[in-house]
Amino acid sequence: MFGARQFARSAPRFAAQLRAPAQRRLLTTGENEFVKERQHIKEHAKGTTELWKKISIYAVIPALGLAGANAWYLWNAHWDHWNHLPPLEERTEYPYQNIRSKNYQWGEGDKTLFWNESVNYHRKDKA
Repeated sequence: MFGARQFARSAPRFAAQLRAPAQRRLLTTGENEFVKERQHIKEHAKGTTELWKKISIYAVIPALGLAGANAWYLWNAHWDHWNHLPPLEERTEYPYQNIRSKNYQWGEGDKTLFWNESVNYHRKDKA
């Protein structure tokens, strides 16, 4: 029992003594292949980071601005076209529009979940 306790106490110290020379060997300032390769990787990573930072600032942000301006232009063009159409009540309602086999469970039962009063119209007298 005493031997097992002594071994349990001395095992971490023994492992540390074995580790110390290996750690000193890896932490040396001498120029070896491993240190050179790690330094090259760090330099490459720094250059690549700067490249992607510049791409993000000088390419992505203006592209987002142009895409937003295009979407705004198309949105306004769509609603300008919509203003030239006749009112909802005067438009032709085709038989394939607003087909209902049974009422919906919400509201008055005639409108879909995505019904938009300014775009959709349904004459109940023709249903």
